[in-house]
Amino acid sequence: MTAVTVYVTNYCPYCTAAKQFLDRLGVAYSTIDVTGDHEKRDWLVKTSGQRTVPQIFVGKTSVGGFTDMKAMDARGDFKPLLELNGVSWAAKG
Repeated sequence: MTAVTVYVTNYCPYCTAAKQFLDRLGVAYSTIDVTGDHEKRDWLVKTSGQRTVPQIFVGKTSVGGFTDMKAMDARGDFKPLLELNGVSWAAKG
């Protein structure tokens, strides 16, 4: 199992953007589709405090959504979190 998990729905443009961002960083991740799965959505709300998707986790740390991940990266905090969790990355392009 990968250390980065992205919870998505099949109709979410921010989910697509989050996956593309991780792809550009060369980060391996797993996706969990919560479309119509009320039990998983309830778990996400309890765990992350957020109702929206995507919800991105690095290890057990909830990063938030796509814009949260981008802001974290802009501050220089995202890649160190990846490394702390043993996730390798190699930006592409």
